[in-house]
Amino acid sequence: MAEAKLFELNNGTMRVIVSNYGCTITSVFVPGKDGKLADVVLGFDTIEPYQKGLAPYFGCIVGRVANRIKDGKFTLNGVEHSLPINKPPNSLHGGNKGFDKVIWEVAEHMQGDTPSITFKYRSRDGEEGYPGDVSFTATYTLTSKTTMRLDMEGVPENKATPISLAQHTYWNLAGHESRTVLDHTIQIRANHITPVDQNTVPTGEIMPIKGTPFDFTTESKIGSRINEVGIGYDHNYVLDCGEEKSGLKHAAKLKDPASSRTLNLWTNAPGMQFYTANYVNGVVGKGGAAYGKHSAACLETQGFPNAINQPNFPSVVVKPGEKYNHSMLFEFSTE
Repeated sequence: MAEAKLFELNNGTMRVIVSNYGCTITSVFVPGKDGKLADVVLGFDTIEPYQKGLAPYFGCIVGRVANRIKDGKFTLNGVEHSLPINKPPNSLHGGNKGFDKVIWEVAEHMQGDTPSITFKYRSRDGEEGYPGDVSFTATYTLTSKTTMRLDMEGVPENKATPISLAQHTYWNLAGHESRTVLDHTIQIRANHITPVDQNTVPTGEIMPIKGTPFDFTTESKIGSRINEVGIGYDHNYVLDCGEEKSGLKHAAKLKDPASSRTLNLWTNAPGMQFYTANYVNGVVGKGGAAYGKHSAACLETQGFPNAINQPNFPSVVVKPGEKYNHSMLFEFSTE
């Protein structure tokens, strides 16, 4: 049995600590306008709390299918598949033991100007109820001084299967210990969301958001209208209006006004779950920091939630002979 460990990527300007347990990002150190480094992700100092299930998906890659699958059921090629109902009444983030709770193999770890690490994992036929064997890789690379890239791939070996991975890092650009992101500004390159029912499953509708509290097409404070959306944001945005570069489209821009730290996120995924840590409560993290409600923002690019049961959503089914590709580019700056 491989051992869970921490690995470092460091290019002299930014530093990232990741684990082969769940491909988890535990720290990201980036400079603010004063040049001072801050760790801008929620997490723990050691691997043990992650293994004990104390992290509400801090920093990990979730799969085989991210987000919710309604009633933990889907039918593919005439066969009904039943998944663990780990977030009643639905299946969430791959089930009881999703990809965030397995030890990935370290395939390669490169140092230098563009340090990188590649993790791989073979998911078995029937694992957590999903069909077919699938080989996965996830590579984190520091592509420039203040840019990190994540490339996720999945290759089904023998059966068609839904695949939709998501990177679940909780960002707080003021520093992980700074308690709230309600003062952060965000721009989300989406004119629509997929509204949800009372169990947070999309209804199938694609809803225009102009003039609603969900509208972040122009940069605005996360906290400005959050009280109008219940306990906070936890919604899939349809990424339909971002400019493109190198095959990726602009998904979001998150900024902490105090430090000027800015994160521009680019992706090739069709959707992004914007989640404001609504259910985080009394978690004791790195250095004894207290993490509570709204202490971070998650920008989880993904296939649409429950797409396997919604024919009008972009398909997440990948067949043998095809490859699942999902890339994310995290550009940090101080603007």
